[in-house]
Amino acid sequence: METLRKFLELEIISVGEYKIRVYTLVTILIIFLITKLILWLIKKTVFRKGKFRKLDKGTAYALFQIVRYVIWVIAIGFILETIGVKVTVLIAGSAALLVGIGLGLQQTFNDVISGIILLSEQSIRIDDVLEIDGDIVKIQSIGLRTSKGLNTNDISIIIPNSLITTNKVINWSHQTKKTRFRVDVGVAYGSDVDLVIRILEESAFEHPDISNRELTEARLVNFGNSSLDFQVLFFSKNIFRINKVKSDIRRIINQKFAENRIAIPFPQMDLHFKSNHTNLFKEDK
Repeated sequence: METLRKFLELEIISVGEYKIRVYTLVTILIIFLITKLILWLIKKTVFRKGKFRKLDKGTAYALFQIVRYVIWVIAIGFILETIGVKVTVLIAGSAALLVGIGLGLQQTFNDVISGIILLSEQSIRIDDVLEIDGDIVKIQSIGLRTSKGLNTNDISIIIPNSLITTNKVINWSHQTKKTRFRVDVGVAYGSDVDLVIRILEESAFEHPDISNRELTEARLVNFGNSSLDFQVLFFSKNIFRINKVKSDIRRIINQKFAENRIAIPFPQMDLHFKSNHTNLFKEDK
């Protein structure tokens, strides 16, 4: 025991009044391991199926992230106290320095504050499909400074949190997991309108990703310059890959139009020349 005590009191680093001994490192290691253990237990509890039935995946993730940051801040405070650094004195003495750092890292702090807002407000959650600057992104993780998303080309995108909180962002998954979409198409004048509407609705019905089929409907929306303009509206849960769904429906529509001899006209313009018997140009003699 005496040998162990001497080993633990062995000085490793000595800088002025601060001395780091073996037991200091052991204490830091214990604090680190206890912190990791607590976080592991919290994660298992929060994400355990059926434990918190009211929490969906996004809510559980946001709750865990907030708790994780709080616990790590507390753990770092204990580590500093173990080394001999007084946290309260350190904060008071470095107030001016923190102001200078804050001015230099203003955008970074803005992103951090935005991350805290996202995690606490939960307006954006994991697996939400967002439209940011015209790009469709599925959120994979929300960090303290940045969020990670995947666009429709399967490219990973790192998004500063302030971009989400300060810009106009469309959240396709905010209220419901299914959203209404539409496909526009024009047919030649003289086509059977009722037949076109029936074909459009049947084409949407045939796609397996279409939900609420009783709410799927086709409409004649306009008399265009070159065509009768229709649109078919439908609900789908496949929000992230909706462009593929629309493409499949257009292919079905095109096939059924060909089978029923319904033409999709191209833009055209008729020019009418008015005959004038008056000689406007006289030949110079």
